[in-house]
Amino acid sequence: MPLDHGGLEILDTEECRSLLATTPLGRIVFTDRALPAVQPVNYVLADGDVVIRTSPASRLATAAGDAVVAFEIDDFDTASRTGWSVVVIGRARAATGSAELAALRALPLRSWAPGDHDHFIRIHPQLISGRRIPDYSAPAV
Repeated sequence: MPLDHGGLEILDTEECRSLLATTPLGRIVFTDRALPAVQPVNYVLADGDVVIRTSPASRLATAAGDAVVAFEIDDFDTASRTGWSVVVIGRARAATGSAELAALRALPLRSWAPGDHDHFIRIHPQLISGRRIPDYSAPAV
């Protein structure tokens, strides 16, 4: 596996896509009132897109419509000092159309936050990258 300049393993696109399917929670990075904002969200993958369900009045719904955003997931083991991170960069758009909305409502995606969450944001990945902190305590193979 190739390493970056910091000694982290560089994950290929397929491994990044596989890891995207392993966790229900990530963070979306978007611009809110000209400043960077980061928000934890639960999500699912649908047709290769990251899909988030939120309130139509949320700052995320307001700011992320037709905007370039970043989405990040990770998993770390503090005891072994290992882990990985995957970042998706793409354009976010509000889902529209009755057929698309019906398909998204059928997905196993329920907001963890209370209230009306019937607004769907899709992020189509344009760039996907990932890094892994290798287990340096394991013997080299």
